Amino acid sequence: MQTFQNQLLIAMPSLKDGYFERTVTYVCEHNEQGAMGIIVNQPIDMKLPELLAQIKTSTEGKNINPETPIYAGGPVAMERGFVLHKPQPKKWKSSMQLSEDMMVTTSQDILDALGTHEEPEDYLICLGYAGWGAGQLEQEILENSWITLPASAELVFKTPIHLRWQHATDHLGFATWQISDDIGHA
Repeated sequence: MQTFQNQLLIAMPSLKDGYFERTVTYVCEHNEQGAMGIIVNQPIDMKLPELLAQIKTSTEGKNINPETPIYAGGPVAMERGFVLHKPQPKKWKSSMQLSEDMMVTTSQDILDALGTHEEPEDYLICLGYAGWGAGQLEQEILENSWITLPASAELVFKTPIHLRWQHATDHLGFATWQISDDIGHA
């Protein structure tokens, strides 16, 4: 089975679904049972201080950037938080190393460390995730809903949010407007 783990799913221009249109999704896990990913370019109308206040995490004495965005990671379990970040020596209660330059943490201890010397160098805080059942992601790729690209921490963490989809499509080597909506199989 071909795995799409540690790949970016780039929504094709033909994908007009209101939720996934022009999204870039990092695939955290992909196996025979299905796939799980986190959208990395859909900020919501919430910033980090508001989220920390809602979950009653103290910001006293911390250097919290008031403009740090919170992302819609996907339409599944939107009450669950995921912190996608670069690996670091600090160990969190619930983390999984996804690649040599990407980890995901779901425990609150990472949120408690934000604004301190223990916070990850680069991170995105996402609410919810995108999920696919067995064979569903493969079928959507065959239907030209998505195109894949190897994930890069540079694109996920350093590229401005509003440019992530365009930069991801630029890495493919052709202009997305040139792609036909027709599905073809050789």
